[in-house]
Amino acid sequence: MNIDGIQNGYVIDHIHAGKAMLIYHYLGLDRLDCSVAIIKNAKSQRMGRKDIIKIDELIPIDLEILGYIDPHVTVNIIRDGERIDKKHLALPERVVNVIRCKNPRCITQIEQDIEHVFVLADRDKGTYRCLYCEVAHRNEEKP
Repeated sequence: MNIDGIQNGYVIDHIHAGKAMLIYHYLGLDRLDCSVAIIKNAKSQRMGRKDIIKIDELIPIDLEILGYIDPHVTVNIIRDGERIDKKHLALPERVVNVIRCKNPRCITQIEQDIEHVFVLADRDKGTYRCLYCEVAHRNEEKP
């Protein structure tokens, strides 16, 4: 298999196997006109299997969504064919409009224009709490 290198863009690496398409959709990569390569189930000494996404354009990337979906991801920033920065992600302290509150009595279920805001309550368990009603939500995407 031959996947060309990129000149300016991102390489999202160390994605747990099977999560690349989830990241692809959350970041809206399907709406881009640039090249996007998804490598699924690549061999990894550290992880066994992993996914990789290469984006051949410098676009705004929401690192908090990435950190929520898979907190062990690394994001390599590429300029002029060289890696200029590498970011190691973790669970974000706060996520907005990524998780939807399941409490039927929460204000977010009644008022449609209110953002769904969750705050990290327990990093080890991946537990978030709704800012409005404090109902817990466990990050099931966390391995």
